[in-house]
Amino acid sequence: MERKKAKVYDENANVIGELELPLLFIVPVRADLIRRAFLAAFTARLQPKGRDPMAGRRTTAYSWGVGYGLARVPRNPNGRARFVVSARGGHIAFPPRPDRRIWEDINKKERAYAIASAIAATGIVEYVRKRGHVFNTDTLPIIVDDRVEEAIDTAKKAREYLEKLGVWSDIERSSEGTGIRSGKGKMRGRRYVEPKSILFVVSSVDKPFARAVRNMPGVDVATPGTLSILDLAPGGVPGRLTVYTKSALEELAKKYEVLVF
Repeated sequence: MERKKAKVYDENANVIGELELPLLFIVPVRADLIRRAFLAAFTARLQPKGRDPMAGRRTTAYSWGVGYGLARVPRNPNGRARFVVSARGGHIAFPPRPDRRIWEDINKKERAYAIASAIAATGIVEYVRKRGHVFNTDTLPIIVDDRVEEAIDTAKKAREYLEKLGVWSDIERSSEGTGIRSGKGKMRGRRYVEPKSILFVVSSVDKPFARAVRNMPGVDVATPGTLSILDLAPGGVPGRLTVYTKSALEELAKKYEVLVF
């Protein structure tokens, strides 16, 4: 299969050459496997919760038996019913259990293949548009030179740079789509819902460029070492609009091509 090529942009958003994409970008897009890997990563972050297994059951009440004209439920000496679901202070029927299995497992090789598949989807225009991203470029993925990480050091410069690349409209889409969550989640520290926009995969999160873009609406910043299926396919849907630095893409290739090919 012929390997794809992508344009490389400098700190002025000018094309300075073409790069032959790694083998990761010829991996078939397995939406089913990506969904499984997403659910495994998402559920792994959930905190188990439940009641004390003995809640409502710590009582010396016992059933008096027949002949008293009363229901044969456990009772205290004063006649008050205890223990049963229908009694005051009794246990709850089918309460949430802390030992319930709430996570999904996935094999290591399957996870690696799912991440490689999600990376491949970032280079296919149809998948990225299907996710709802808005951009003005015909070729994906977007690869920038490593000098950008040092040259772009403010949010203002970053906005001008993204406008030249043709992807700033996606951040505007995220800003316009941000709203107050429906339901009780707004009272529990999850007040706003913010659509995902651009994912930046850089060599280090401490570089000026990463700091300049990290607070923009819907933006996520990751490195090859921290890149997750949660970043590449939010909601389990592949095709996130992604900007790679040249060195980060090379490091991703070294990390995942050994596992996939």
